[in-house]
Amino acid sequence: MPSVTTTDLDQNYEELGAGDGKVVLLLHGWPDDASTWTPIAKALTLAGHRVIVPAWRGFGQTFFLHDAVPRHGNSALLAMDMIALLDALQIERFAVAGHDWGSNVAEALAVGWPARVERLAMLSTPPRLGGMLTPSFEQAQRYWYHWFMATPRGEQAVREDRHGFAHVHWVNWAPGGWFDEETFTRVAKSFDNPDWVEVTLHSYRSRWGSAEPDSRSVWLEDKVKATQTIHHPALFIKGDEDGVTCQSSFDPVPSKFSGPFELIGLPGIGHFPTREAPATVTDLLLRFFSQAIVRPEA
Repeated sequence: MPSVTTTDLDQNYEELGAGDGKVVLLLHGWPDDASTWTPIAKALTLAGHRVIVPAWRGFGQTFFLHDAVPRHGNSALLAMDMIALLDALQIERFAVAGHDWGSNVAEALAVGWPARVERLAMLSTPPRLGGMLTPSFEQAQRYWYHWFMATPRGEQAVREDRHGFAHVHWVNWAPGGWFDEETFTRVAKSFDNPDWVEVTLHSYRSRWGSAEPDSRSVWLEDKVKATQTIHHPALFIKGDEDGVTCQSSFDPVPSKFSGPFELIGLPGIGHFPTREAPATVTDLLLRFFSQAIVRPEA
């Protein structure tokens, strides 16, 4: 996989398809890696798209260039990483699909660079437009790992067993039997990046105010909080058996989009539809990305 050098990172990514194809940026979630998109990326390529699949800072082979760079991971900063990558590749306009962490980065891209984003697909994790409200008790219970990482003992536990911490979420977030241990072991190698724990801790702590977002990204964090709706063509895909997001938390999602929008629930699928139902997700994205482009105003 190639890489480009940006301000902070040696940014690792995979590129598939012809250089003159319409660009689709595929953003993976947590705890996962870019391979979650492999069969979908290949199908999009066969349909004529140019596909870019990056690994987040602190994941896989994406490394920090300097020790002095803070190991931050808030969504707005990750969105800025993606713009830096696309700029290095001389890509101006693109469509984007994001799962979990990638879902919120996709919306941040649409908010921060509306003229560059043609359309967006969000999977599993609801938008943060308008700011994150204190969750219901039911949702807070499912977010136990957020609060766990905010404590010194939780931090220590994650540092001591990052694979075990990730594994429990694969088990809990989808109906049983959806993955095999060989797959998890292969994906978990991405979590051995020396900065994975720091980036993970900051991502979750910053979203609830237990840590400050990276100072360079505050403008975008504030803009997402101030934005009530996105007008880009959008698709939202959720699993009807998602183990981390209760179904009532998806109810406000349609109100966050003022343009062409569709929400699709997948029966029997949990939090990882790209891995649990890749053929279904592929069909949905192929249809969505083949639709006529509506060019939003900046």
